[in-house]
Amino acid sequence: METDERPSLRRFLKRLAASEEELEAEQLQRESAESGCRLAEQVRRGERVSITGRLRTVCYTPRTNLPTLEADLYDGSDVVTLVWLGRRQIPGIAPGRQLTVRGRIAVRDARKVIYNPYYELEAPR
Repeated sequence: METDERPSLRRFLKRLAASEEELEAEQLQRESAESGCRLAEQVRRGERVSITGRLRTVCYTPRTNLPTLEADLYDGSDVVTLVWLGRRQIPGIAPGRQLTVRGRIAVRDARKVIYNPYYELEAPR
């Protein structure tokens, strides 16, 4: 009986001492596992993936030849930058929004990127 209580006590103490960011990361990773998506830290260049997470930033980048809308998707393990070419804005794409994306992983400036991802907006929480 004593050994059964120790793991739950250990988890409780770990959660008690965890920062808000650590708790959010843990929650996002749990949601990713439940949805059947891969964690961003596990994906590699060239793979077709589904990732679910929360948008941290959304930025319009005006360029002379092709404007882009870029957003950082965080799933609790790593960040993947989403890039929509030729877009200035997309309704529903805003910081704090939860979404699931599908696409092929590329690498730009040592960061994971998905260009023109297929996306599904999750209901606001």
